[in-house]
Amino acid sequence: MRFFTLAWAYLRIGIANELQYRANFFVQILQSLIALATGLIGLWLVFNQTGSLSGWSQPELLAVMGVYIIMGGIIMSAIEPNMLRLMDEVRDGTLDHALTKPADAQMLVSLREFRFWRLVDVIVGLVVLVVALIQMEGRVGFGQALAFIVALLLGGIMLYCVWLMVTSTAFWIVRVHDITNLFQGIYAAGRWPVGIYPNWLRYGLTFLVPVAFAVTIPAEALTGRLTAQTLLLAGGLAVALMVTARLVWRLGVRNYSGASA
Repeated sequence: MRFFTLAWAYLRIGIANELQYRANFFVQILQSLIALATGLIGLWLVFNQTGSLSGWSQPELLAVMGVYIIMGGIIMSAIEPNMLRLMDEVRDGTLDHALTKPADAQMLVSLREFRFWRLVDVIVGLVVLVVALIQMEGRVGFGQALAFIVALLLGGIMLYCVWLMVTSTAFWIVRVHDITNLFQGIYAAGRWPVGIYPNWLRYGLTFLVPVAFAVTIPAEALTGRLTAQTLLLAGGLAVALMVTARLVWRLGVRNYSGASA
């Protein structure tokens, strides 16, 4: 219950802070529409030359794009802002404020920042996803919808864990921002199904940086490609990453020297 109480409190604070700069809402809409137009142009160029891409039809790839935009909005609104703040506090020695509070420090550093206007990407992604489902002319059953939600949740957990592990290297490395830029570039590969990539890259996008589980697997749930074994694998990998991220975080905290140390 403490987690949900803190999450709700920080969410309200984040929304209140964002509402002070309402012009950012229109800027975010413009950015989201430009990104959407760029993605649609790329999709059009591909299907102007072929009828399918590695077995995926145009509406199905549009669904992949929708999931990609939704997950990107979640990352940019809730995960990345907290990780960037954590990096800065480790570098400046001001992480003490979180470590000395009577709550789990990892939970605190993961909830403090929320970029409300970035949820525009989530809304845009949902619209794209609905359009894709209409174009596929197929009914999504309860089981498929439930599998999609579970896969999306597991994908979000995996990306958070990877972000936390990358960010925790700030306890040992000064210039971690360059690593996060690399992560963002890798995530951009999720715009397309991982099956179109060579095996070495496919495995990297599945197990090293789990873009496949965050984007392709939820899209497979909606297109009838997802198997129970893959969903169970996603659950197992999510648990493994949670444990690993926790260990890396605690090891990093032990090596932290704050401003009051």
